[in-house]
Amino acid sequence: MEQLNQIVKIIDDFVWGPVMLILLVGTGIFLTIRLRFLPQRNLYYALHSVLSKEARTTKRGEGDVSPFSALMTALAATIGTGNIVGVATAMFAGGPGALVWMWISAFFGLTSKFSECMLAIKYREVNEKGEMSGGPMYTMKNGIKNKTLGTVLGFLFALFTVIASFGIGNMTQANSISTSVHETFGVSLTAVGIALTIFTLVIVLGGITAISRISSVVVPGMAVFYVICALIVIIGNFSNIPHGLYLIFTMAFNPKAVGGGVMGVITVTVMNSIRFGVARGVFSNEAGLGSAAITAAAATTDDPVHQGYINMTGTFFDTIVICTLTGVTIAASDVLGTVGPDGKALEGIQLTMAAFSSVLGSFGGYVVSIGIILFAFSTILGWEYHGEKGWEYLFGTHKYNIIYRIIFSLVVYFGATQSLDLVWNFSDIANALMAIPNLITMLLLSNVIVAEVNRFQPILKEEVASWKK
Repeated sequence: MEQLNQIVKIIDDFVWGPVMLILLVGTGIFLTIRLRFLPQRNLYYALHSVLSKEARTTKRGEGDVSPFSALMTALAATIGTGNIVGVATAMFAGGPGALVWMWISAFFGLTSKFSECMLAIKYREVNEKGEMSGGPMYTMKNGIKNKTLGTVLGFLFALFTVIASFGIGNMTQANSISTSVHETFGVSLTAVGIALTIFTLVIVLGGITAISRISSVVVPGMAVFYVICALIVIIGNFSNIPHGLYLIFTMAFNPKAVGGGVMGVITVTVMNSIRFGVARGVFSNEAGLGSAAITAAAATTDDPVHQGYINMTGTFFDTIVICTLTGVTIAASDVLGTVGPDGKALEGIQLTMAAFSSVLGSFGGYVVSIGIILFAFSTILGWEYHGEKGWEYLFGTHKYNIIYRIIFSLVVYFGATQSLDLVWNFSDIANALMAIPNLITMLLLSNVIVAEVNRFQPILKEEVASWKK
C-alpha cells in the first residue's frame, strides 16, 4: 500500500504542476477579461435570483427540478470535505496563505462556473425517459464545430467524470465520514462503511428527484448551522483575529517574513501556498471541472444565462463563505502548527476539530463531525448524479444506469476504509483529468459565451430595474 501511495503522489504532483495551475486559473482570468468582469459585477443579481420565490418553482421554462433545487444539488456535491478537511489540509501543507489563493481562484472561478453551467443548459438534450441530459460532454458534442474533436473531448470528459465520481465524490467523502465518526463516536470503519453503502443505495435509486429533495433540505440547513458555530468560535478568539489575518495575507506572498518559529513544524513556500490553495479551492467549489454544469442542465429555466448566474453563486457560497469561515477559524484559534498527544502535527480533520474546540470545547468536535457527516454524505449523493450522467453518455442510453448506481454504492465502502493520503491524491488526479477537456471547451466556445452574456445583459438590467419599483 505504501508503494501505491508513492506512485499516486508522483502522478498527483505532475498533473497539478505549474501547467495545470496556469490552465485552470488562466482560463478563468481570460474569460473574466473577455466578459468585462460581468459575472462578478452581476453577483448581486445572481444572489437575488437564488433567494427569490421564483427560483423554487418550475414555472419558468423546461427542466426536471427547480432552479433552487438544481443549485442545492450542485452545492451538495461541492460543499463537503473540501470546506472542512480540505481547507485544513491546504493551510497545513501550504500555510495560512493558501486561503488567499483559494479566494483568488474562486474570484475567477465565478466566471468559469457561470460559463460551464450556461453552456450546459444551452446545449442540453432530452433522453428517452424525457429527462434532461446535459453537461460539458453534451456541450462538446453539440457546441464544438469540429465534430471529431467534440466527440473525442465529450467521450474523455464523460469517462473522467465517471472516474472522478468515485474519487472526489465518493471515496474522499466516505473516508472523511468514517474517520470523523470513528474519532468522535468510536464506531469502527467497517460498520460506518456498511451503513454508508446501504443509505447511499437506497437514496440514489430514487434518481435526481430524490437526491434534489434531500439536498434542498440538508444543504441550506447544515450550512446555516456551520456558519453560526464558526462565527461563535471566531468571536470567541476575537483577540487573535488580527494576528491570524496577518499570517494569512503575509504567508500567501512572503512566508519567510513571518519567521521560522511561528508556525512550528510547518515549512512553507509561495509555490506550495499557491498549489495547495488553488488545488483545494478547486476541490471545494469545483469551478472549472464542469461537474456542476451536469446538475445545472436539469434545472427548469427559459434562459441558459439566467440559470448560469444562479449556479455561479455556488462558488461564492462554497469558497467565499464556508471555506473562509473554516480558514479564519483555524487561523484565529492559533492551533496551526501544534502537535497532538502522539507528537505528530495536527492536520486534516483533527486540525479543524482543534480550532472549533478552542471555544466550544468538546461540542466543537461534534460540530465538525456532524458537519463532515452531513456535508460529505450530501456530496456523495450529488456526485452520484454527475457520474451517472457521464455513464449514461458513454453508453448512449439510460438503461444501464442501475449498474452504475450499484457499483457507486459499493465503492463507498472501499473509500470508508482506505488511507487519507491515497484518497486525497487520487481525487486530485481525477480533478485534473476532468478539468482539462472542460477548460479547452470553454476557451474554444469563448465567443459563444460572450455573445450570450451580451444578449442577456439588457434583460438583466430590466429585471433589476423592476425589483426597485
